[in-house]
Amino acid sequence: MAYFNQDDIHDVHHIYRINLINSCSGYKSANLLGTVSNEGIENVAIFSSVTHIGSNPPLLGFFLRPTTVLRNTYENIKTSGSYTINHVHNVILKDAHHTSAKYPSHISEFDKTGLVSEYKNGHNAPFVKNAPLQLAMEYVEEYDITVNDTILVIGKIKGLYVEDHLLEADGFINLSKANVATINGLDGYAIPKLNTRLGYQRPKNN
Repeated sequence: MAYFNQDDIHDVHHIYRINLINSCSGYKSANLLGTVSNEGIENVAIFSSVTHIGSNPPLLGFFLRPTTVLRNTYENIKTSGSYTINHVHNVILKDAHHTSAKYPSHISEFDKTGLVSEYKNGHNAPFVKNAPLQLAMEYVEEYDITVNDTILVIGKIKGLYVEDHLLEADGFINLSKANVATINGLDGYAIPKLNTRLGYQRPKNN
């Protein structure tokens, strides 16, 4: 088994280190965040850091790298207060990945890919059409992580759209039925299949 101590991790080529550390945490969600600027320019960008914060109220968070460079998604969220989260599925993998390219703010990634925007129920941020799971989000707060100048952005789920066949009787969303993707590292994509569900565990009486 390969072993890397702190010095090894520091000394390897920076691309190797980026790949190593980004993939060692395991599979991550693949989501497209949709926003719109004050000028009406739509933005859509792929994120692998969306995470559950709480269920009541329903909160999700995502991490942003330092804002010393252009972050159109972050700027749009701060000015508009709203955004969408859309699950990536196998049909749109290449287009979704291309949204990681750094376009200037006056260019919409929807215009540079086959992704199509749509609007629902008065939410002013664009959803990704045909995404099997779409969330309307409202900005709540953010936290600065000083150790590496990243930001944790927390939002509230204002609306949840899920394809009917994915929704189980107990509220569980079976993403594998929609061929929803996960990300390994920065550029490795997988389509997981549900193996089993295990019930709520209690201590054994023995």
